[in-house]
Amino acid sequence: MPIKARENLIGAWAFLIGVILAVLLGIFAGQYSNPLISGILAVLGLIVGYFVYQKDVQTFLFAAVSLVIVSYAGMQGIVLDAAIRGIAIGRIVSSVLSALLAMFVPATIVVALKTVFSLAQK
Repeated sequence: MPIKARENLIGAWAFLIGVILAVLLGIFAGQYSNPLISGILAVLGLIVGYFVYQKDVQTFLFAAVSLVIVSYAGMQGIVLDAAIRGIAIGRIVSSVLSALLAMFVPATIVVALKTVFSLAQK
């Protein structure tokens, strides 16, 4: 029987809920855009950033900064603007990326600040 690690359960759940909300918000942004959900994504991002362990900081920052840069570029219209059966794929992808930014920017800021403070203490 495999042993499950429970060291980062809160951060993992916050991340999962945030990604699901970001994708759902992105898909339905044209019809049901809600600033409250964007605020919830930002709070979940703060929680995710707080619960990143010191040993995972470098990997998290590398992945998060890459995601933030790609999401911002995609949001600016660099993504393919295609339509399949009347569904604007470009708009949906841009909305999903924008919602992911609402979660990952706060998480990246928290992890970067924690790293700077830990470096300043040494």
